[in-house]
Amino acid sequence: MTRKKSFRVLMYAVLIFTLIYLIHLTAFIFKPIGLLLTSIAVPIIGAGLLYYITNPLVNLLERLKIKRVLGIVIVFLLMIAIGFFSVYFIIPPIQDQFGRLVDSFPQIIVWFEDLWSFWENRQDYIPASLEDSIQNLINNFDVYAEQIVGSLFSFIGSFVSFIVALVMIPFFLFFMLKDGHKFIPFVTGFLSESKAKSLQTLLTNINDVLSSFIHGQLLVSLSVGIMLLIGYWIVGLNYALMFAVFGLFMNLIPFIGPWLSAIPAVLVGFFQDPMVGVWTAVIMIVAQQIESSLISPNIMGKVLKLHPLTVITVILAAGAIGGFLGILFAVPAYAVAKTIVIHFYQIYTKHHQLQGE
Repeated sequence: MTRKKSFRVLMYAVLIFTLIYLIHLTAFIFKPIGLLLTSIAVPIIGAGLLYYITNPLVNLLERLKIKRVLGIVIVFLLMIAIGFFSVYFIIPPIQDQFGRLVDSFPQIIVWFEDLWSFWENRQDYIPASLEDSIQNLINNFDVYAEQIVGSLFSFIGSFVSFIVALVMIPFFLFFMLKDGHKFIPFVTGFLSESKAKSLQTLLTNINDVLSSFIHGQLLVSLSVGIMLLIGYWIVGLNYALMFAVFGLFMNLIPFIGPWLSAIPAVLVGFFQDPMVGVWTAVIMIVAQQIESSLISPNIMGKVLKLHPLTVITVILAAGAIGGFLGILFAVPAYAVAKTIVIHFYQIYTKHHQLQGE
């Protein structure tokens, strides 16, 4: 009986749920560990992203007979140069466009009020629930304002902690670039030869998946940002650079992000001129079709092998559980989990094939 596959699966399930229950009972033990991990999460994640972006360049310099530490210094100087270029040539126009957009908010609000009046005059009734919601918002505006002020102070405290964590990123990045290649040999050095080889394969596969995702997502986002900038300039959309950069960053959220970034651009386009709004929507659709049909499949699809429906489901679930951060890290986390499950499944099937022989 114990050799039956169904029985073994049942036993594994019982053991897993028992382990989860025990972890739940001893959650107080893991709270300090959770706080520690939370405090170092920003520098580790930030340095990890930069590591995958800059490590290929450091490896290239090392192959050109440049010492690794000197190569790391060159890469740091290059990042500083890119930062200065952004500060002096990219950020000021974006700030200027954002300021002009804020100044035009009163006219945009009047435009929306006119649209509301136009819709209201052509409806037999306004749904009672919608009218109650609007009235409730007006009546409790003071309460909402106090909550916003309280949230603002909390945000300032979190922002200061975030800035301190950002300062630590270069230090983490330096040592990741310097000693990152020693991590796998160090971890596998404590295991037997067969287990060490298995763990090395697993860690290498995870590294390849993360590297492919980060490089691919950056290339895809940059391509979409450039296409949007050119398209917005052609149709004469105001604040073209700001909306293109916003679309570039929102494209880091697969599938959902690009469409969310299109909403403000299209609305401002319609406020500027109805035809500009229409052409802005067309440009967004064309850019997304090019990205989803040509760019993403060739850059990311062949390596990650994730079905679009799976990606959307994972993003929606992660958003419900972890909010914006859950959405941002949903796809790479799922890809890593998938890699781990496939690895151990292959070990399991190989083991039973050997037993059958």
